[in-house]
Amino acid sequence: MTGRALATIAAWSYGLAAASYGVFAVRILLGWQRSLRATLLLLAVIATVVWTALEMTVTFSDSPTTWLAASAAETIRYGLWFAFVGNLLAATRNAGTRLPFPGWAVALVVLGLIASFALSNQLPLAELLGIQGPRMEFGLRLFLAIFGLMLVEQLISSTNPQGRWAIKPLCVALVGVFGYDLLLYAEAMLFGRLDLELWAPRGIANALVVPLIAISTARNPRWTVEMHVSRDVVFQSTALLVSAAFLLAVAAAGYVVRYLGGDWGRTLQIELLFAASLAFAIVATSGTVRSKLKVFISKHFFSYRYDYRQEWLRFTRTLSTESSGQALQERVIVALADLVESPAGMLWLRDGHGSFRPEARWNMAAADAIEPTGGSLGVFLARTGWVVSLSEASLNPTQYPDLKIPAWVAAIRDPWLIVPLPSGAEILGFVVLAAPRTAIDVDWEVRDLLKTASRQAASYLGQLEATEALLEARKFDAFNRMSAFVVHDLKNLVAQLSLMLRNAERHQGNPEFQRDMLTTVEHVVDRMNKLMLQLRAGTTPVENARPIDLEPVVRRVCAAKSTTDVPVSLELAKGVVTVGHEDRLEHVIGHLVQNAIDATEQGGRVSVRLQRDGNFAVLEVADTGIGMSPEFVRGRLFKPFETTKPEGMGIGVYESSQYIAGLGGQILFDSEPERGTRVRVLLPRGETRAEEATPVRGAA
Repeated sequence: MTGRALATIAAWSYGLAAASYGVFAVRILLGWQRSLRATLLLLAVIATVVWTALEMTVTFSDSPTTWLAASAAETIRYGLWFAFVGNLLAATRNAGTRLPFPGWAVALVVLGLIASFALSNQLPLAELLGIQGPRMEFGLRLFLAIFGLMLVEQLISSTNPQGRWAIKPLCVALVGVFGYDLLLYAEAMLFGRLDLELWAPRGIANALVVPLIAISTARNPRWTVEMHVSRDVVFQSTALLVSAAFLLAVAAAGYVVRYLGGDWGRTLQIELLFAASLAFAIVATSGTVRSKLKVFISKHFFSYRYDYRQEWLRFTRTLSTESSGQALQERVIVALADLVESPAGMLWLRDGHGSFRPEARWNMAAADAIEPTGGSLGVFLARTGWVVSLSEASLNPTQYPDLKIPAWVAAIRDPWLIVPLPSGAEILGFVVLAAPRTAIDVDWEVRDLLKTASRQAASYLGQLEATEALLEARKFDAFNRMSAFVVHDLKNLVAQLSLMLRNAERHQGNPEFQRDMLTTVEHVVDRMNKLMLQLRAGTTPVENARPIDLEPVVRRVCAAKSTTDVPVSLELAKGVVTVGHEDRLEHVIGHLVQNAIDATEQGGRVSVRLQRDGNFAVLEVADTGIGMSPEFVRGRLFKPFETTKPEGMGIGVYESSQYIAGLGGQILFDSEPERGTRVRVLLPRGETRAEEATPVRGAA
């Protein structure tokens, strides 16, 4: 390799290391708390930043001063890392216990540091100590690397087994740093010069251990440096490290193939690189590989398997994300499966007939099995709320007493867990999850997380079920209301037909009566046809609102309602127009006139007036009947199913007021017991918009 190429590699290598340790130093400062241990760690990291920066400068400068400065910084770096590890080692010793190294050994190390510093800077003290030449300098650095490895070994062996988890990443990192230095300086001492091809990538080796030091820092609150290393960072760093190692191995293999392949070397190298690229793409996109890597990291780098904050945020986000195109039932399966790296699942929900039925599935074949709620599985889940591991249940049935695995489970591909969905004291359903991509030990942590998450999922499903039941109830309520209105209209039509039949006995030979009878029957048939259309269309009117001349409508209604016992007098202005639906207006007017007639005894009077009042058409219906109390008018008249008539339904006034209010009008009642009632209907005139109208307040 040429000198220029080595210089470029070394510059990038030490530059990357300087940047990595610089970022780490900034992060330590951001979470800074005063303590000797934190100070030593920060100083060691800063010394490493200075050393790697000077080593990078060496690649651009031929000045001996720069090289000497880098050597001095390296010695200081050794001393500070030794001080930090020594502080940790002292904390593992009980009071009165001797340190693992005698005093003379510590003094020898201190003397070695001083000699290395003096020799690297060509100080007179080096001559006094009798150390000269590059081999001696390399030997001192070799000694320091060996001592660093001894310190790390003492630290890991002196720490109790429960505490080794916290410092293990730091020990691995320092073994990597000091081990690389041991290899570098052992060869340098043997040949009397540094191997530049081994020296150039030294910076990358130091940069790769930064995540491990950060993990130990996050695991040790006693270091009083507040730091958190997320699983995502560790996963991505590990994936990057593995990818880099793979690419380096491929590059080395390509070099060997080209060197030994003769005429075919270049071709074989290209084919090797192409095949390696395909393999890398397949592995990088493999869910199984990602799952295994996550499990490996959780086992070896963290005390708990899960980052609960991150898992819970992902779980709730999966359940609530409706834009995914998946129904809630399927999202429940996905959310639970993601917690345990399961690739498939199926959801059973309780129906209204005492059974659990398959309701949704994800990456799993359909199943037609029905599990009774009173069966062994349903009773066991309701009684215990346990997450059932099917492999454990088959190997050791005593762990799940009184549980008999249903036969349909065997028809499912790779069944693994049955997760209940508890809702209060009952079981809303359960989820069957397929075996994960990599082996996962179903321990207490997995079970507790699944039980907690399943309760949250069950609450979502229960809320959906309650919402659907409420919508169904509202639909039935709307249908019942509409049916009540239709029945009320039919009652009025039946009353008209009954009146016609009673009069037919006396006037059946009267040609004029016969014509009126045919007109009435035609009107009733037309009205019933419109009611049928209304039933199909719901509460929305069949026709759009249009201008209606009220005078002929009122006259036609009164002619159909009038009797010889209670005559109806009319005072109708012509050309009074409103906007509405003729059949609905006819129904409202007919209801008011019929009520007035029903409330008036023989010999009484009913009068109907139609006039204009500003922007309103005013229809007034007055009678001399029994009247109503002010309390009834004020509190009960406009409520459905409230009436003063024994045979009444209490729907007419409510329906009429709702319709008139929808047009922008108003119905006003003025009534006294035994003195009669006056009703005023205010309707917007012509094309007057409802929102521009100001209804008259009170009865005139």
